[in-house]
Amino acid sequence: MYELDVWMTQAINGLSGQNGLADQVMVLVSSVGVPLLVLSVAAQWWRKPEQLYTRHVLVAAGLSFLLGLGVNQIILLFLSRVRPYDGGITHLLVERSADPSFPSDHATAAFAIAAAFLFHGMERRGLAFLSAAILVAFSRIYIGTHYVSDVLGGVLIGILAAGTIFVLYKPGTRVDRMVTGIL
Repeated sequence: MYELDVWMTQAINGLSGQNGLADQVMVLVSSVGVPLLVLSVAAQWWRKPEQLYTRHVLVAAGLSFLLGLGVNQIILLFLSRVRPYDGGITHLLVERSADPSFPSDHATAAFAIAAAFLFHGMERRGLAFLSAAILVAFSRIYIGTHYVSDVLGGVLIGILAAGTIFVLYKPGTRVDRMVTGIL
């Protein structure tokens, strides 16, 4: 299984260094993709159609994001996977990271947001966020910071976090009405 992971990682990372513009785009997506997703979620707070339900979904997306990243921190207490560039698997287009490789926080965060929208039936926005999440996850392999399995682990954690929040955080509850009524 490790050999397949290395092969897939090298196949994607092998695309880097061949086109300067593509490299710049992937570095940009990797560095600002998640912050832009978060801003895109926050900017919808004042959107008028179905405002209370939209706000519920926005809060659910934020909670999914936080839960996913929290789970990642717990995983890091028990696992410390070396980055692929430190193992000679990939060449790196950005500065080295001090964090372990598994799971990918970027993939977790991006997919938690996308899954929250999809679970709540907001298909158009969910698919837009999903497209961005796929691009962010791909960029992390492309620039050499993650193995494919690191990203897939992050994807799974993000989806599970969004599913957990979908089950636990219901619209119309007292807490939901209090939070969605802010501003």
